[in-house]
Amino acid sequence: MLKPGDTAPDIDALGSDGKRFRLSAQATKLCTVVYFFPKAFTPGCTKETRRFRDNYPELELAGASIVGISTDDHELQCSFAESLRAPFPMIGDADRAISTAYDVLWPVIGRPRRVTFIINPLRTIEAVFEHEVQIAKHRDDVLRWVDKMYRDRRLLL
Repeated sequence: MLKPGDTAPDIDALGSDGKRFRLSAQATKLCTVVYFFPKAFTPGCTKETRRFRDNYPELELAGASIVGISTDDHELQCSFAESLRAPFPMIGDADRAISTAYDVLWPVIGRPRRVTFIINPLRTIEAVFEHEVQIAKHRDDVLRWVDKMYRDRRLLL
């Protein structure tokens, strides 16, 4: 799995909002939160996405963008995003190309781990959070890290 300091592979995929999401196009943002989850419409993944949805205004205000990715197909990902009224794009990675590039697939079963990356505008991975059971920790860790990045940037201005 990729770790802090690694260069994040670019993502160029159709999001649930009908627009292409390109990680390389997020360069004007403070950071991009990329979270991988196993399967749409499961209790844990629904809970995780709701938590990110509920904190989206805070992340956006700090200058962060967010995208959720699972190995579901595009149509299922669109249904999932619509059902939760996700204000950020969700990407279906049915061919597992993105999940493979980020090395988040469990060996043998080929399902993505529950991993969240925080990536800076230069596509360097700042932080990686992996919590399979304590789902709320992803959101909590992300909020703390984005807040730290925001405060650090403010000190430089």
